[in-house]
Amino acid sequence: MSIQDVIKKQVNENRVVLYMKGTPDFPQCGFSANAVGILRACGANELYTVNVLENPDIRQGIKDYANWPTIPQLYVNGEFVGGSDILTELYKSGELKKLLEKTPA
Repeated sequence: MSIQDVIKKQVNENRVVLYMKGTPDFPQCGFSANAVGILRACGANELYTVNVLENPDIRQGIKDYANWPTIPQLYVNGEFVGGSDILTELYKSGELKKLLEKTPA
């Protein structure tokens, strides 16, 4: 199974997926800490996280998967949402909470 297949499986089998540096309890960068804080504030309780620091193939592979150069990256219902800055904007506007409450079609 290629790294792209592994990522696709993670994204499609979990409703809310956050690729981050570190873990939710011990984030290893401020952007990942920000993303976790925002998701917790929105009540995201089915959060599946992937620590990209544990696997260099996933760390690079996720950047290729979304064609997005930075980490963290959030996926909801199989769709790429964005990184830390986008999550902050969506949180402030109330859109992120709505997105997280939506169930897949």
